[in-house]
Amino acid sequence: MYDVIVIGARCAGSPAAMLFARQGYRVLLLEKARFPQDTLSSHYIHQPGVALLDRWGLLDEIRAAGSRPIDHQSYEGPGVRLEGFSLPVDGHRTTYAPRRFVLDPILAGGAVASGVDFQESCAVTDLIFEDDRVVGVRYTTPGGTEAEERARLVVGADGMRSLVARKVGAPKTIEHPRMTCTYYSYWADVPAHFELYERPGRWIALAPTNDGLTLIMTYFPQSEFADVRTDVESHYLASCRTTAPELYERMMAGRRVEQLYGTGHQENYFRKASGPGWVLLGDAVHHKDSITARGITDAFIQAQSLTDHIGQGLHDDTALTVALKRYERDLDDTFYSFYQGALNVAELKPDRQAEMMRKLAGHQSLVDRYFSTVSGAISFDDFYNDELLTVLDQS
Repeated sequence: MYDVIVIGARCAGSPAAMLFARQGYRVLLLEKARFPQDTLSSHYIHQPGVALLDRWGLLDEIRAAGSRPIDHQSYEGPGVRLEGFSLPVDGHRTTYAPRRFVLDPILAGGAVASGVDFQESCAVTDLIFEDDRVVGVRYTTPGGTEAEERARLVVGADGMRSLVARKVGAPKTIEHPRMTCTYYSYWADVPAHFELYERPGRWIALAPTNDGLTLIMTYFPQSEFADVRTDVESHYLASCRTTAPELYERMMAGRRVEQLYGTGHQENYFRKASGPGWVLLGDAVHHKDSITARGITDAFIQAQSLTDHIGQGLHDDTALTVALKRYERDLDDTFYSFYQGALNVAELKPDRQAEMMRKLAGHQSLVDRYFSTVSGAISFDDFYNDELLTVLDQS
């Protein structure tokens, strides 16, 4: 019998399994894919996520794998261009946007090195209940046989369509409609930093990634998804040409080296986070539009929060119940403002904040603090300081 079974070995599951194992627990980590395997992603890791990678001893591996350092950000909207970068977190200002076939195996490797029993190509098919408590899982092995394992706690880090959430009936406690659809690809010979471009109804994001390539993502309103998906390449290129003409020239001087990837299924919700014998993590418990690229960083923060709260109290009923309640409260306290911020950006209506953005231009400390609210280096409340209010009051 295991202490913990974690379902899903990507950005939430592998760190959680690793941290539980480092606390001395016997951990089974199950993943339906076989690494390395790519997945849809915005790739970007904000400063708090980089700080956690360093704390976990995995940052050097990210660097050694050829993930290009990023230390410059720009935003261009109607009548405004801002340049700067987020403030540091635990001394880390540089960020990275690694490919997922690079990042995910490193995270899983950290779990294995910490003593986790990691099994790939295993599809979890059901949960095992005793009375109203989850006590284990049933899954299919790589050879196609049925197996089951039991544990004190089952962690569902199995994504937006979480089997764990479905089997335990975890309701959505907050939910909003889909806002955008997104398509992206990878380009060679397109020099870039972390770049954001916004026009009414359009959003484009760039980030340097592995192998000298640049990730270029386009966002469209959800209402256009049915049309965009019929001719993705034309809409993708037209968006770049009209939203960011200078970027389009760089793209035409380079070359696209992979197919276009994308989705219109970007859900916005919080789910009930835990119950007897189970807890949800990562996209399984909370998902928002990827337009602010918070998914990876948020998954890291949640894994650290969950394992910190449980600590050595896994086998104490009262302590575990309290820990899971505190983890659930942390989700609301930590991520609701990011959730609302993502919804605001995903409306693709830049005129709503254009005046404030134009007033920030020329005030570098405020520009960096604004970028820091998205990264999580400072809170939105801290951003609204006396200096900002003075600038905004200026006619």
